[in-house]
Amino acid sequence: MNDTPTTPAPKHGLSLLCLTALGVVYGDIGTSPLYALRECFAESHNLPVNRDNVLGVLSLIFWSLILVVSFKYLIFILRADNRGEGGILALTALLMPIEQRSNRKVTLALLVAMGIFGAAMLYGDGMITPAISVLSAVEGLRVATPIFDPYVVPITCVILVILFAMQAKGTTGVGIIFGPFTLLWFAVLAILGIKEIILQPHVLAAVSPHYAVAFFLHNHYTGFLVLGSVFLVVTGGEALYADIGHFGTRPIRLTWFAAVLPALLINYFGQGALLLTDPAAVVNPFYKMAPLWALYPLVALSTVATVIASQAVISGSFSLTMQAVQLGFCPRMTIRHTSAHEMGQIYLPAVNWTLMLAAIGLVIGFESSSALAAAYGIAVTTTMVITSLLFYVLARHVWLWPRYVIIPLASLFLIIDLAFLGANTTKIVHGGWFPILIAAAVYLLMSTWRAGRVALGKRLAKLALPTDRFMKLIEAQMPTRVPGTAVFMSSSHDSIPPSLLHNLKHNKVIHDQVLLLHVLTEPVPYVPRDQRSQVADVGHGFHRVVLHYGFLDERDIPLALGRLPEDTIKLDPSQITYFLGRENLIVTRQPMMWRWRSRLFTMMSRNAQPATAFFNLPPNRVVELGAQIEV
Repeated sequence: MNDTPTTPAPKHGLSLLCLTALGVVYGDIGTSPLYALRECFAESHNLPVNRDNVLGVLSLIFWSLILVVSFKYLIFILRADNRGEGGILALTALLMPIEQRSNRKVTLALLVAMGIFGAAMLYGDGMITPAISVLSAVEGLRVATPIFDPYVVPITCVILVILFAMQAKGTTGVGIIFGPFTLLWFAVLAILGIKEIILQPHVLAAVSPHYAVAFFLHNHYTGFLVLGSVFLVVTGGEALYADIGHFGTRPIRLTWFAAVLPALLINYFGQGALLLTDPAAVVNPFYKMAPLWALYPLVALSTVATVIASQAVISGSFSLTMQAVQLGFCPRMTIRHTSAHEMGQIYLPAVNWTLMLAAIGLVIGFESSSALAAAYGIAVTTTMVITSLLFYVLARHVWLWPRYVIIPLASLFLIIDLAFLGANTTKIVHGGWFPILIAAAVYLLMSTWRAGRVALGKRLAKLALPTDRFMKLIEAQMPTRVPGTAVFMSSSHDSIPPSLLHNLKHNKVIHDQVLLLHVLTEPVPYVPRDQRSQVADVGHGFHRVVLHYGFLDERDIPLALGRLPEDTIKLDPSQITYFLGRENLIVTRQPMMWRWRSRLFTMMSRNAQPATAFFNLPPNRVVELGAQIEV
């Protein structure tokens, strides 16, 4: 079997990477014990709290963590790294070579659409996770005393405002304590569980899958519905894949098997043991495990742990958006780097405040973590199904794994994923519609932008002039040359951009040195510096320059031009003028897409971040030449 290139060896110590990964990667899945088992016995399920049901639910939790997280993600999905980067968009980019294989019956457009929709689903998760995590932690105050009942929602909203307001300063400072604090959290999870397991050691019998099978046979449809709540224990699984670029696969795997998985299982089994002793504790088994004197410290610890978990999801939304912008699925947006040393630490104001308003709205609208749990899960299950399908296509058509290996493996993944998805579809009428609505809106925006840019590129190509024809015109009647260097941004690598033609038409001059610059995004995270540029001399002082960037690289055009080999071209930054084409889009009676979609694309284009800021161009050296384009 062929495999993907291995992730580069970490530069830092393995133990430090493991500790850091603990705080960043496992925050989401690590806070699931706050509400997961409780929701399995929610009133809506009408599931009696007896020995058979408790052991059955625990067996489902155990095997979900083993099969979904340990087996599927840790062993197989993490192999699908795109030069060290993970996530569903990185996985989608890995499938691009299929486009050149005409004998394959795989439609690249469909795969890209699936990848975009899976990414869109994660935005719904990014809104719900902070809301349900922080709210479930603050609800511990209700266990201590009913006095706090009216203040749970306001306190949660205040914490969320503080959390999102912190994003603009980056996570460098607080990131230092994430790892040790999360290690303390998992230690507390294990301590709470061990105490209860000692009192009811036979709860460990739930490791046998027999109890999971018996649970379904006895409870039938109700057992299937409970599976939707069981899924809450694996909702952080996608984070494992998305974060491999920061830590590498080895620290993530070691941390899971050495610390996270044992602590989670001990706590879940401890909660189950408590329910066997005191079925009334089902109202909040996590906090009921703690002695009364430790309740307030545990609430404080849980709140900080949920903030850490939310931080990881928010940062993931930032990274996902940046990938979407670079890959052409999203308009240019303001992206601020919050660290001078860590490239992955970024801040997107528009995404941040949108997530905050949505999270606060969810808290106010649903009022309790139990109600929010009804909306939680549908987004992640859908993304997991899409990940399994894309992984099959990747392994079969890119890695060329044999059918007898990949078909049984992918079938197992899909059976589990579809079972969880089916159980979660029942949540749609109870709040599950929210992440679906968010995903549909994001997908509409992303697909419209991609389709619009493709159609606009075709329109601009008709306005452009082939390079050889233009050079013949120059030779026949050489225009006046003026000192300096002109850089014309071009969407094509083999034609003259309309901005140059407009400049020549109206100003009647050409600079002594002209660069026809084309920026190309490769389907890889990063492009090495020595492979960044290509320069070709096309004659008469004209050079065609192609700059290659990965979908996680920061675009800095002046820096890249300054690094061009001096033996090919010599540039004086003080003598460079950047010419940009600024299209004024007009929706015609025969638009390139449906009229409403063309209008949406036009609105998105007008609100996109200016190219000057996106490419880090000096504003005082930029000339924009406008043109009306019918769309």
